[in-house]
Amino acid sequence: MNSQKKRSPKIEPFRHRVDADPKSFDKSWKKLEDAIREIYNHNASGLSFEELYRTAYNLVLHKHGLKLYDKLTENLKGHLKEMCRSIEDAQGSLFLEELQRRWADHNKALQMIRDILMYMDRTFITTNKKTPVFDLGLELWRDIVVRAPKIHGRLLDTLLELIHRERMGEMINRGLMRSTTKMLMDLGSSVYHDDFEKPFLEVSASFYSGESQQFIECCDCGEYLKKAERRLAEELERVSQYMDAKTADKITSVVDTEMLANHMQRLILMENSGLVNMLVDDKHEDLSRMYNLFKRVPDGHSTIRSVMASHVKESGKALVSDPEKIKDPVEFVQRLLNEKDKYDEIISISFSNDKAFQNALNSSFENFINLNNRSPEFISLFVDDKLRKGVKGANEEDVETVLDKVMMLFRYLQEKDVFEKYYKQHLAKRLLSGKTTSDEAERSMLVKLKTECGYQFTSKLEGMFNDLKTSHDTMQSFYANLSGDTDSPTISVQILTTGSWPTQPCTPCKLPPEIVDISEKFRAFYLGTHNGRRLTWQTNMGNADIKATFGGRRHELNVSTYQMCVLMLFNSADGLTYSDIEQATGIPHADLKRCLQSLACVKGKNVLRKEPMSKDISEDDTFYYNDKFTSKLVKVKIGTVVAQKETEPEKLETRQRVEEDRKPQIEAAIVRIMKSRRVLDHNSIITEVTKQLQSRFLPNPVVIKKRIESLIEREFLERDKVDRKMYRYLA
Repeated sequence: MNSQKKRSPKIEPFRHRVDADPKSFDKSWKKLEDAIREIYNHNASGLSFEELYRTAYNLVLHKHGLKLYDKLTENLKGHLKEMCRSIEDAQGSLFLEELQRRWADHNKALQMIRDILMYMDRTFITTNKKTPVFDLGLELWRDIVVRAPKIHGRLLDTLLELIHRERMGEMINRGLMRSTTKMLMDLGSSVYHDDFEKPFLEVSASFYSGESQQFIECCDCGEYLKKAERRLAEELERVSQYMDAKTADKITSVVDTEMLANHMQRLILMENSGLVNMLVDDKHEDLSRMYNLFKRVPDGHSTIRSVMASHVKESGKALVSDPEKIKDPVEFVQRLLNEKDKYDEIISISFSNDKAFQNALNSSFENFINLNNRSPEFISLFVDDKLRKGVKGANEEDVETVLDKVMMLFRYLQEKDVFEKYYKQHLAKRLLSGKTTSDEAERSMLVKLKTECGYQFTSKLEGMFNDLKTSHDTMQSFYANLSGDTDSPTISVQILTTGSWPTQPCTPCKLPPEIVDISEKFRAFYLGTHNGRRLTWQTNMGNADIKATFGGRRHELNVSTYQMCVLMLFNSADGLTYSDIEQATGIPHADLKRCLQSLACVKGKNVLRKEPMSKDISEDDTFYYNDKFTSKLVKVKIGTVVAQKETEPEKLETRQRVEEDRKPQIEAAIVRIMKSRRVLDHNSIITEVTKQLQSRFLPNPVVIKKRIESLIEREFLERDKVDRKMYRYLA
């Protein structure tokens, strides 16, 4: 099969004989000239376009193309000058209408003329690189009409005046505006840009500069931003209705600059209505508007972030340093959580969950929480309160939510090891007193801490739970093997592994004979089944249930071990002095005072009576069995009067223990670093150690230096003989 090549179409000459009279040009042009006039006069219906096409074709064929092109140019100029005069004579609002009517006429005429001169367009004009007929007509319209001295400025002024009136709220003929700007676009992008867009943007900048100045003097920040948002929407809608789409970015940039960028600092910092006021009053809608508008401005978001962070730091600093607000640790932490919830909600709703804003918030919270060195203690007390009492009316999911929020505060702590110290103490008290809300909640908190800080952080805490389980099994074995008097007191012993529990050395008090007997039986049983172990009674951590009779009414008192020892003395004496009780029990002075205060001075729990009556305990007081004690409850719980927060000496002691615990951790970090690096300068060691330990605490450079000196003394490291700031690791 033969494949035929597809030939491109071309215009071929007519097959009839052509008149070659060279003098026929004038006659032929006269025919074309008359036809063009009729076209402009709207009388084209009577013309024979085939005949006119043939006439033009013959002229080009006989080498009259240049002459025909020049004659056409002159003819079009004449018609356009006539149109120009008509447009210039139009008054007022008729000016644009006349311009559009004439433009439509010219456009229609050009299309017909182009069809008649199609052969010239495709041959002569292409060969001689002349402007095509239709484009020639547009250029002439531009030069003769649009840029005519009496039209050019008037056209621009009219367009800008109509836009101004629309900005001021008037209705204008948008259709006429659309066709006029489209005419400028049809004449070329440079015409639209130079003759309209550029001056339009300049006038708009001036307009919005003045208007923004007016608005900022009389409006608050929220109202101003609403107006700016409305103006931006109006300009975008205006562009979509009757301007080139590319103008949108340019005009919105003008509005952004004049209404937002030039007043950014004043708006954001505006007194009583700026960013800080919006944050304080939770004005989510205004904050969202500010976020979205200043996204359009260079450094807009960074400025908002900076002001927000400064405000959070200042308000946080006021919170953590206010003596009144830190009196109640639980209330203090709840305030912190409320602040965190407040700003989290703002970032979520108003700032589109922007990560940069979230990071700025986290940094601010970390900054002010660590200004108060008791924050680790207070956060642990808050957790203790929630796990001890539970959250009012809350289910397990609500408790979990509270713990998750607390963990966010925990992450901000720089001294996580201090938190661990307090948490261990509080957990121990909860577990030993059986006051924990639920094992699930306790273990959930451990998992969170383990996830955050690793196994090492929680290993001892997990050991505490294991001890309780082991103790339960041990007590079952003890009573299974116990034989004899069933009327003797029963004990439940918690066997605590030294190191896992926050126990301090304490002098055991003198237990009542009944308790000593059963205690010794347990000691014999335990040491008989566990070789090489030693038991030390922690009488300061126990509790007891004792039966008592007051005025013929029986009660069951739940008391601490110290309180039990005191109360049992009154089985054989009606009254005892402070010195008698201290000598008989051996309870430490401070603990004894708290113990007696809770037994004799708390209304509704005063099972003892003291003389003289006062709220405080002195060494001259005498105590008596209170036979007039009454209570509606059969079971009466008598707590020990304790301060929720540590006293200054206790706080100092805890801090010293923390500092001692940090020393081996710092030394271990130094050795790990030097073992891998072999040789390192002093500043690099400081940096590396801080980096390794910052997840638990921020080590003091002075302490690091002391630990380096200690390692040098013990020959783990040595100083370089030449450069004394360099250290070498000794294998």
